Amino acid sequence: MRNRSTKRLSSFGLTMALCCVYMSGNAQADQSPANLLAARYNTRAHQAATALQTDVTVQGTVTDENGMGLPGVTVVLKGTSRGTATDVNGHFSIAVPESGAVLILSYIGYENQEVAVDNQTTLNISLRPDAEALQEVVVVGYGTQKKSDLTGAVTAISSEDFVKGQVTTPEQLITGKVAGVQITSNGGAPGSGGRIRIRSGSSLNANNDPLIVIDGVPLDSRSISGSANPLSFINPNDIASFNILKDASAAAIYGSRAANGVIIITTKKGELGEKLKVSLNSTTSLSTIRKQVDVLSADELRTAVGQYASEGNKGLLGDANTNWQDQIFQDAMTYDNNLTLTGAYKKLPYRVSVGYLDQEGVLKTSSLERTSGSISLTPSLLDDHLKITLNVQAAINKNRFAQQGAIGAAVAFDPTQPVYADNEFGGYFEWTDANGNPNTLAPRNPLSMLEQREDKSTVKRSIGNILLDYKLPFIPELHANLNLGYDISSSEGSIFQPATLASVFVQGGSLSEYEQSKDSKLLDFYLNYVKELPDLNSRIDATAGYSYQDFITEEPSFAGMDAEGNVIPGQEANPFPFKTQYTLIGFFGRLNYSLLDRYLLTANIRRDGSSRFGPGNKWGTFPSLAFAWRINEESFLKDTPWLSELKLRLGYGVTGQQDILTGDYPYLARYTNGDLKTQYQFGDQYYSTLRPEGYDANIKWEETQTINAGLDFGILNGKLSGSIDVYKKKTKDLLAVISVPAGTNLTNRILTNVGNIENKGLEAVLSYTAISNENLTWDISANATFNKSEITNLSKVKDETSVGIEAGDAISGGVGNHVQIHTVGYRPYTFYVYKQVYDQNGNPIEGVYADLNSDGIINAQDRYRYKSPEAQVYLGFSSQLAYNNWNLNFVLRGNIGNYMYNNVNSGNGVYKNLTYPNYLTNLTSDVLETGFNNNQFFSDYYVQNASFLRMENINLGYNFGKILNDKANLRLSVSVQNVFVITKYTGLDPEIASGIDNNFYPNPRVFSFGLNLDI
Repeated sequence: MRNRSTKRLSSFGLTMALCCVYMSGNAQADQSPANLLAARYNTRAHQAATALQTDVTVQGTVTDENGMGLPGVTVVLKGTSRGTATDVNGHFSIAVPESGAVLILSYIGYENQEVAVDNQTTLNISLRPDAEALQEVVVVGYGTQKKSDLTGAVTAISSEDFVKGQVTTPEQLITGKVAGVQITSNGGAPGSGGRIRIRSGSSLNANNDPLIVIDGVPLDSRSISGSANPLSFINPNDIASFNILKDASAAAIYGSRAANGVIIITTKKGELGEKLKVSLNSTTSLSTIRKQVDVLSADELRTAVGQYASEGNKGLLGDANTNWQDQIFQDAMTYDNNLTLTGAYKKLPYRVSVGYLDQEGVLKTSSLERTSGSISLTPSLLDDHLKITLNVQAAINKNRFAQQGAIGAAVAFDPTQPVYADNEFGGYFEWTDANGNPNTLAPRNPLSMLEQREDKSTVKRSIGNILLDYKLPFIPELHANLNLGYDISSSEGSIFQPATLASVFVQGGSLSEYEQSKDSKLLDFYLNYVKELPDLNSRIDATAGYSYQDFITEEPSFAGMDAEGNVIPGQEANPFPFKTQYTLIGFFGRLNYSLLDRYLLTANIRRDGSSRFGPGNKWGTFPSLAFAWRINEESFLKDTPWLSELKLRLGYGVTGQQDILTGDYPYLARYTNGDLKTQYQFGDQYYSTLRPEGYDANIKWEETQTINAGLDFGILNGKLSGSIDVYKKKTKDLLAVISVPAGTNLTNRILTNVGNIENKGLEAVLSYTAISNENLTWDISANATFNKSEITNLSKVKDETSVGIEAGDAISGGVGNHVQIHTVGYRPYTFYVYKQVYDQNGNPIEGVYADLNSDGIINAQDRYRYKSPEAQVYLGFSSQLAYNNWNLNFVLRGNIGNYMYNNVNSGNGVYKNLTYPNYLTNLTSDVLETGFNNNQFFSDYYVQNASFLRMENINLGYNFGKILNDKANLRLSVSVQNVFVITKYTGLDPEIASGIDNNFYPNPRVFSFGLNLDI
C-alpha cells in the first residue's frame, strides 16, 4: 500500500512540475507534458524489454592500421557502464544483448569508433589513427609544441625508451640515450646518481649543471646537507618523459639559468575516461664489485719488504693473508617496490603512487632507504574552460654514508696483518706508537673505519604545484595560466665515532650533528594566445608572462662533542646561525609563427633580475631567434614517397649563469662564521670567530651566446629517421678565482669575471626500424657527439708570462698538489705534468723528464699541458627487440679521447712506502713494472688513456598477458647493469667526472629481477 501511494505521489508531482514548465512559456513543442510523460514511460518500457533480452557473448580482435593487435583498447557497450579492455594481443570478450548492441572502442592516439554488433559473435575491428593525436607533443618552457613545429635543438625521451633494470635516480633513465647529454656516475654509493652535462660545461667556477624543471617547478640545484644527489628524492617510476632543451634558442625562455641547458621532467598523470588500474612494480637486485685495485699479495709484499725495508720494519711482518678489499666490499641487495593507482572518477583523472626503496651499497655500511609518494589530479571544470593540474611529490630518505677513505686504506693496509686483535681499539688490528696509542701517520684498519663509524641522515623533500589553465570564454584563443609551486626540504644528521676508533681514540671519540632547511616558492603567471589565420595561411602562438622564485637556506650551529656527548673545549656552538636568501624575478615572452605550415619562426626574450648581484648588474636580457623550414612540404618534394620529413633549423640565442658556488652575496664585503676549531680562548671561555670573505662589487652574470644549425630527416615512411646538429657556444665574463694584491680586498683571492670559454660541437642521431610485423619488431638507434672546449681568455689584463690557474681536485700526496690547470688555448682542467722519459725497453726512468725548454734544468718551466679528462667523442647505441611476448633491450655507450690521472698508483706504487718507521703499507702492483722508489706525482706516466666502451644495461622480459581470469597482466624481466667495460685504463673505472682517480667508490655490476603486475 505504501509503495503504491508513493508511486502515485511521484506521478502526480511529476505531472504538476511538467505542467508548470509547459505553462511558463519556455517549453518547446516537443516538451509538452504529454510528450515528456510519454518519453518517460517509453524509456521505462525499453529498459524493461532490454532486461528481458538474453545476453550473448561477442569476441573480437582490435588491430592498428598495420594489422597488429592493440592491447589495452577500451570496449564499452553503448548506453551502459558495461565494458572491458583488449589483452596483449588485441583480443576481447564482452556480453551484449541479442539485438541492437553497439560497441564503443577508444584508444589513445586513435579515433573513437562505434561498431554495431548486428547479431555477430565475432568481430575484427581496425582502428584509424588520429592524425592530430599522433603528433608528438614536446614540453618546452611555459607550454608545449608539436615536435614537427620545433625550431630549436630539443630532444624528447618517453618512458618506452627509458633504461630498464635497477634505476634508483631519474638521470639513470636516459644514460646513453641522448646526443649531447653526458651522464657520468658520481660513484656506486646508494643514491649518488650522476653528473649531467649538456654540450659540455659553460663555466669554470659557477655551476655547470643544467636547470632541472619538474612539472613546471625549477629545482634548487644545490643539494641539501645529508644527501649526495638532489635528484635522489624523485622516484623514477613516477616519470613519464624528459624533454631536453639543448640550445639557447630553445632554452632562452629560462634566461639566467639556462646557460647549461634545461631538462624538463614530466611525471605520469591519469587519463580522462580511464578505468581504475592498479599496478605493482617490484625489482630485486644483487650488486657485486666488478673489479678490485691490483695490489701486492701478502707473499709479494713479504718479498718486497725483504728487499727494500729496513731491518726494523722486516720484523713488523705478520702471518696473515688478508685481502682488505674483500673485507670492506660486499654483495649488496636492493629492493624497489612501487604501487600505483591510475584512473578517472567522472571528470577527475588521477594518479596516486607510493614507493619504497631499500638499497645496500657494495661498500659495507652504506645504504639508502627511500619512502616516496606522489599525487596527480587533472580535472577540467566550467565546460573544460578551466583545466587544473595538481602535482605533489614527496620523499623521506634515510641515508647511511660509509667512510670512503676505507677504500684507500684497503689498498694501502698491510695484507700480512689480521683483521682483528685483542686491544682497546674495538678489537680491530691497528698500528700503534711507542705509547700504545694509534700511530697517527699509519693507515687505519679499513674495516674498523666502516664498522665503528655511524654517519646517518634523514632528509625530507616535497616538490609540488598547482597549475590553472583558463580559456577565456569571450576570447577562446586566449588562455590565462597561473602556476604556484614550492620545493621544500629539511635534513638532520649526525656522525658518531666511538672512543675505540683509532682516528679519534686520543680525544675520546666524537659526535657531530647538523641540520639544514631549504624553502623555495614559485609564482608564474602567463598568457598564451593561439590563433589560426586561414586567410594568411598562418598560425601564431604567443606567450607573455612573469616569474618570481625565492630561495631560503637556514642552518643552526652545533657544538663539537666527544662520544659521551660532552662539548669539546673550543668547539662550542656558534651563536650566529647561518641563513641565506636570494630571489629571481623574470619577465618573458615567446612568439611562434607558422606560414604555410612550412616556414616556422620562434622568438624568445627574457628579462631576469637576481639579488645575487649589486646595483647596475642585477638585471640581464636574454633573447633568442630560431627559424625552421619544412622542406619536404614544398611542392617539389611533397609527393616524394620515400621522404617523410626534411626540416632545416637555424637558431641563435643568449643565456645566462647566476648560480654562483661561493654564496649568495659575492658583491658585498662580508664576514662569515669561522670553523669551530678556530675559536679563541679567553680565560675559561671560548669565542667564535668571523672570517672575511673576498668580494667584487662589480661581479655580474656569465653570458653564453649559442649558434645552432640542425637538420631533421625521415625516409622510408619513417623507418629511418634522425637529425644532425652543429653548434658553437661562447661564454664571456667567466667567473673565476684569481689572486689580488695584498691589502686590496678582504682576502688575497676573489671570484670575479675574468675570461671566456668556447665550445664547438656536432651531434648526430639515427633511428631505424629494422623489422616490423605482427610477430617481430626491432628498433635500433645510435647517437654520437663531438665536442671541443677551449679557454679563450683568462685575465682582465693580457699577461704573456702567466702559465694559467691551478684547477681541479688536489691529488693525494704532498700538500695541495694539483695536476690540472686552466690555460688560454686549452681545454679546461688540462693535465699539467712533466714528460716522462723511458728506457729502451719502454719502462719509465725514475726522476728523468724531458727538458722541454732546453735550458739544461728540469724545473716547473718544463711542465706541459697534456690531454684532458673531457672526451672528444661520446657514443650511444640502443636496441629494442620484441618477438611475440618476448622483448630484449640493451644500451651501449662509449667515450673516446678522455684521460685519467691514476692517483692510486702514483701514491701507492713506490718502494719508499716500505721505509716509514714502525708500520708497513701495501703497494699497488704497478710498482713491479716501474720499479719506482719515490713518488713521481707529476709524471705524465700516470695520465692514462681512459677511452672505453661500456654495456650499460641489458634487459630480457616476457609478457604473460592476461592472468587471473583475464583480470590482470603479468610481465617478468631480468636485467644486468654495468655488464662489461672495454678500456686500456688500469684503474677501477675509466669514467670519473673529475679526471682524478683517488679511491673512487666503484660502480657495481647489478643483476636484477623485475615483476610488473597490472590489475
